[in-house]
Amino acid sequence: MNKPQSLYIGLMSGTSLDGIDAVLAKIDASGEARLLDSVSTPFSSELRKVLVDLQSPGPNEIHRENQAANALAAAYADAVKELLAQVKLSPADINAIGAHGQTIRHQADLAHHLAYTHQTLNPALLAELTGIDVIADFRSRDLAAGGHGAPLVPAFHAQQFSSNENVAVLNLGGIANLTLLPNNGNVTGFDCGPANMLMDAWIADQQGHEFDKDGNWALQGNCNQGLLERMLTDPFFAKSPPKSTGRDEFHLDWLKKYIGSDNINAEDVQATLLQLTVDSALQAIDRHAPQTQTLIICGGGARNIALLNLFKARAEILFKNTLEILTSDALGIDPQLVEGLAFAWLAWSHKEKRPANLPAVTGAKGPRILGACYPA
Repeated sequence: MNKPQSLYIGLMSGTSLDGIDAVLAKIDASGEARLLDSVSTPFSSELRKVLVDLQSPGPNEIHRENQAANALAAAYADAVKELLAQVKLSPADINAIGAHGQTIRHQADLAHHLAYTHQTLNPALLAELTGIDVIADFRSRDLAAGGHGAPLVPAFHAQQFSSNENVAVLNLGGIANLTLLPNNGNVTGFDCGPANMLMDAWIADQQGHEFDKDGNWALQGNCNQGLLERMLTDPFFAKSPPKSTGRDEFHLDWLKKYIGSDNINAEDVQATLLQLTVDSALQAIDRHAPQTQTLIICGGGARNIALLNLFKARAEILFKNTLEILTSDALGIDPQLVEGLAFAWLAWSHKEKRPANLPAVTGAKGPRILGACYPA
């Protein structure tokens, strides 16, 4: 059966490790993507624990990682089947799945040809379980060309969100990544610091919760200025792009190093981490694109009411009311689903043999076609 060339599924499970977003997209010949439907499914507690444990070195890693890759493929396949049932389509109707996998190591700053990034997933098994072509391993080609392999979403942001204004797009997942879309067309982007990752790690450590719903716990505390200033001295924030980061750099031990022997209330630490996310992102915009007129926020962090309100309050001060802040909801895309939509678009780009990295963003030697195809 011939497949419509326009229907793609994007699968995303990000550094927050909260679950899987599966989106169905219709993509036209120009690359314009339209979200048709979606499902979001949480990780089982067992799979989440395995994926968290793999973020750090441990015994028998090769076996544990391959078991996790198989389990993630099965979970991805279940999400795809649920989505297809929801929209009453069959695997034959879908041109390809774009599957990110779960990042468990990101060492892009090592010397060229020593740098690597690894997203665990068994894409061959995913193709077998779904009966749909799978495009995966999007980052390694850019690394091979001397880039960071991240962030990859700026090319998609440029496709979807460019306008006659100076626009910035801030994706708040586990890590915050920033895409700068000036009206002259010179797109740039980079990871600018932690978003939900440290806040999630701290509340899990202190209260056993997976995340701080609406930022309510952070609102019970006050920002500790000394801790904030110490964290902002981390060399990553001053580093010039291209740059990327992840759990290899920002993790619970990183936070505890900066807390040191200070006796800081747990809720004050959470409030300070909220402030860190906001200030590091806005300072990056001020440093690299002070002419920005509109900031579009997407990712799971856009659902953190306290975080969004703090962004607006701080932007009024830092940009003197010249920076409008909105979420991608205002443009018709659920903030939680932008990255899933991006990976559907990356699968389309692979199938169309179109380069999908931006060398100005990743530092690669040139444009490259990203991903590897696992035919059904």
